[in-house]
Amino acid sequence: MQDIELITSLREELNLHNHNYYVLDNATISDYEFDQKLKQLQDLEAKYPEYFDENSPSQRVGGSITKNFKTVKHEYRMYSLDNSYSKEDLLDWELKNRKLLGYDDSEIICYTCELKYDGASISLTYKNGDLVLATTRGDGFSGDDITSNAKSIESIPKKLTGNNYPDNLVVRGEVIMNKNIFNNLNDKMEDLGFDKYSNPRNTAAGTLKLKDSKQVEERKLECFIYSFLSEKLPFSTQYTGLKFFGRDWGFNIPDSNVYCDDGLSEVFNFIDHWDKKRNDLPFDIDGVLVKVDKFYQQQELGYTSKSPRWAMAYKFKSEQVSTKLNSISYQVGRTGAITPVANLEPVQLAGTIVKRASLHNADQIEKLDIRIHDEVFVEKGGEIIPKIIAVDLSKRPADTQPTEYITHCPECNTPLERKEGEANHYCPNFYGCPPQIIGRIQHYISRKAMDIEGLGGETVALLFNNGLVHNYADLYELTVEQILPLERMAKKSAENLVNGVLESKKILFENVLFALGIRFVGETVAKKLAKHYKNIDALSEATLEQLILVDEIGDRIARSVIEFFENEENRIIINRLKSFGIQFEIIEKINPNATDKLLGKTFVVSGVFEIYSRDDLKIAIENNGGKVGSSISSKTDYVVAGENMGPAKLEKANQLNIPIISETDFQNLISN
Repeated sequence: MQDIELITSLREELNLHNHNYYVLDNATISDYEFDQKLKQLQDLEAKYPEYFDENSPSQRVGGSITKNFKTVKHEYRMYSLDNSYSKEDLLDWELKNRKLLGYDDSEIICYTCELKYDGASISLTYKNGDLVLATTRGDGFSGDDITSNAKSIESIPKKLTGNNYPDNLVVRGEVIMNKNIFNNLNDKMEDLGFDKYSNPRNTAAGTLKLKDSKQVEERKLECFIYSFLSEKLPFSTQYTGLKFFGRDWGFNIPDSNVYCDDGLSEVFNFIDHWDKKRNDLPFDIDGVLVKVDKFYQQQELGYTSKSPRWAMAYKFKSEQVSTKLNSISYQVGRTGAITPVANLEPVQLAGTIVKRASLHNADQIEKLDIRIHDEVFVEKGGEIIPKIIAVDLSKRPADTQPTEYITHCPECNTPLERKEGEANHYCPNFYGCPPQIIGRIQHYISRKAMDIEGLGGETVALLFNNGLVHNYADLYELTVEQILPLERMAKKSAENLVNGVLESKKILFENVLFALGIRFVGETVAKKLAKHYKNIDALSEATLEQLILVDEIGDRIARSVIEFFENEENRIIINRLKSFGIQFEIIEKINPNATDKLLGKTFVVSGVFEIYSRDDLKIAIENNGGKVGSSISSKTDYVVAGENMGPAKLEKANQLNIPIISETDFQNLISN
């Protein structure tokens, strides 16, 4: 059970770091350390597949949606990239891709190399050459509509030039701030008596979300384009699109991009060159992007749940400095987990001022023997995020004492608990500790849960601190008159908040169940439980033995569910939510196009298609009762082959005598 507890702990910690990085622009862990924790989680999830959760950080692109702008669903999902920190990582990556493509050592994979600019991702949609929509990355599935702000950035064309662009074109780019402009902006802030901005990346991301597009224009942001998406592009490689078509259409394409037709040897030359020259650039970069150049190979390689297999981000080694540790403070999370934070003597590091760094837990403090007034070495992984990597013992004052980890909650003074096998200390005052209460309500209103428009995390804290809400059921009794006296709350904002709460009554049962915040019940587990028990009453009466029999529900989740419903306060809150009309019963959805024509049949899809996109082909298989396999085996019934099918897959299918059919054959299969 120790490993299972670690899975949950890692998921919670990585979700918190994702939120800090993508939403608050205030990361407290290095890229490298994040990736190491993510790798540890992936290994554990592979070991215990019964605890799979599609919303685990290992399956998701990090981030969330702000409430300041309209939320828009991306036409094409915005993936994140896997990171590498050595040339050996890139060699391993190429070897995996060769196997997937069925290539031997004699066949060269060509690459496009680009600089990894340290800014904010943006998605631009053009209809008939006109810019009609600009969105932030958000959570990868949806982002904030920042169209008016994007139109104030000179390097983003409002109207495309040339005449060979697709009618519907989605463009992806990185919005960045020039170092000189950033420094000048900070000089002005200092003259006005305001705090300086932390770094160009955070400032660029924050600028995109300013309410006044005139301010955005004044900050002279730039946008470098790195990809084009459309049903029909007039080019078939990454480099061709960037080098010729992108510039013809009026986009800002970096001159530094290179085409490597001699495999990874040229890629390594590109990496070495820019590792030495990166500080000469007017913009911050934190690495190099390596992409398989040919689109048909990209399609064949496909995606994991989080990243494209055909691209890799190579991260440069981190810069280090030393500074003084002034104090350690402790933060309380939604689940009661305590996170120690190092408060540092401000120090310049990779172009930014570092004041704080996460210490993670008591074990980390003990391992490094970190003490107040120590001189510590601080590193910024990926040029962004600070962490303490060591203590300079030669400068340690003689009278320092070992750090004693706190024994009581810094918010409510409740004695802390630490369960065997867990890294974190916890405050057990689940129903009385303010940060935990606020955190649960913030979770309840989040997009994956009740998706309440007009209500953000700061407003939740404001409502709690003013005594208007003590749990999420209280939200449904709020009135405009109660909200209006609050700080920065206009009548329209108050009305939007109340209306957003009322609209949440339409949210489906599986989302409601996730929103309740039952420990270890993520979005996937909530769907499983909702589908099995159909309503909240049946779930609340389930025994431990009955719960464990549900697909993917283990002992720990089952016990947590039972503990939740045994708690009287939880039962009172649920009854109140019922009285407000919250949906606590599943609504069965019927797919009118579903058939069982392919029931029991497994298909592998390979190559490039004309009638279907690869995703549409997979959906058609599943809609007709079939299964989609990732690799060819004796259990495969059909291979649906398009152009440029990998030779290794073709050979294996022939060896196993598996029928190879075209997309036209597949159409006939589901039509008859």
